[in-house]
Amino acid sequence: NNMIYIVRHGQTDYNVNGRYGGRIDVPLNEKGISDAKKLKDKFKGIKFDYIFCSPLTRTVQTLKEITDQDFIVDERIIERSNGALEGKLKNEITEEIDFNDPNEKRYDIENIIDFRNRIENFLNEIDTKYKGKNILIVTHAGVCIYIRCHYEGEPKNNDYYSYKIGNCDVLTYKN
Repeated sequence: NNMIYIVRHGQTDYNVNGRYGGRIDVPLNEKGISDAKKLKDKFKGIKFDYIFCSPLTRTVQTLKEITDQDFIVDERIIERSNGALEGKLKNEITEEIDFNDPNEKRYDIENIIDFRNRIENFLNEIDTKYKGKNILIVTHAGVCIYIRCHYEGEPKNNDYYSYKIGNCDVLTYKN
């Protein structure tokens, strides 16, 4: 009865203040740490065969609150780069940015097709090489959206925002 557990990292000050994140390496805040500690209980008694984590501080901090097992850092599940938007307040940016448009070139945002391809590449490896194993993956909001697309299909009306999960939320899929 093996599962894939997907965890979004705990809260950061960027999440609270409505700033664009991405590759910018911000740590968890106090709430982020205390919420991550609560995940330890949620996963009590579960032995993970493999653990994968984004290389950023906020994901590694979250993971270390859950378990002290060894883990594999995987660049393919790092958050999407938001280029020149990173660190800016979302409400400072007045123009409409379509993050799902492959032709969106402003601010040097990582192309949506490239972003999705690296997540698919990672998940295809999980689905083949790690089939039937208990897996923990600690990653980011943007990555989680496309993990959901992989396992659940595209969202209704292409409303990708509806697939966004909260800090320290957990998705589970049979493996």
